[in-house]
Amino acid sequence: MGTDAVKLLVTGANGQLGQELVHMGNARIQIAGFGRDQLDITDLNRCREVLAEVKPHGIIHTAAYTAVDKAESEPDEAYRVNAIGTRNLAVAAEEIGAKLVFVSTDYVFDGTGTTPYEESTETNPQSVYGKTKRAGEEFVLDLSSRYFIVRTSWVYGQYGSNFVRTMLKLATERDTITVVADQIGSPTYARDLAAFLIQLVHTEKYGIYHATNSGSCSWYTFAREIFSEKGMNVRVEPCTTAEFRRPAPRPAYSVLDRAAIPRNGLSDLRPWREALREFLGVKEP
Repeated sequence: MGTDAVKLLVTGANGQLGQELVHMGNARIQIAGFGRDQLDITDLNRCREVLAEVKPHGIIHTAAYTAVDKAESEPDEAYRVNAIGTRNLAVAAEEIGAKLVFVSTDYVFDGTGTTPYEESTETNPQSVYGKTKRAGEEFVLDLSSRYFIVRTSWVYGQYGSNFVRTMLKLATERDTITVVADQIGSPTYARDLAAFLIQLVHTEKYGIYHATNSGSCSWYTFAREIFSEKGMNVRVEPCTTAEFRRPAPRPAYSVLDRAAIPRNGLSDLRPWREALREFLGVKEP
């Protein structure tokens, strides 16, 4: 890429991950963030126009239909954004020779496993959301020659709504909070994920990656850890997925094996508790 500043285009710039990325620009990395109002990814001509104007070296595609439960009753809209929108960006990126980073999800797996899912594990999405994200992955695989597919999970950060912020809000409203204890995954701090994506797009190590903070827990354990770190006296009661019915099925186990990161000489993400402490502003002991 030479010694000039690297120019990156971020889709979904108003989302929690997109906002983290936009704030990571510096003298060596120019980041042009586009929200839905400025770039409708479901419009191929608009994708081509924006890419021709910005001329990015790489695109970090975080824009997505992420309302997991709502997607069950709006499958066409979820597919239009997550699959067709991703196809459009893949086509437009390929035309100008730009790298494409597509942020995908643990929901592409069925969650019936008991050991971490490897990058090469067969996908088997159970929800509309998971199916549409997998369709997006397939378009990238078919249409892109310089791609990174990055699956992540349980993302939280300072922007947008997420589990950590919801728990902290609920703690101010009630004494007891009931949280699902039989879904296991890896919490991921949006800032750590954003830093990894920028590290990745600087390479030519194309392929599929799993990127989460290391370690795993249940939502129940995650909630308890949040309150423990903040020194908040909140009672957390465990419940089962069956007791907490939602329209979309959730993977019971969606821990992702991150073998592709060290295999390609990249820096792994730190343990999830360490990242959570930083986010909550708790000083290390």
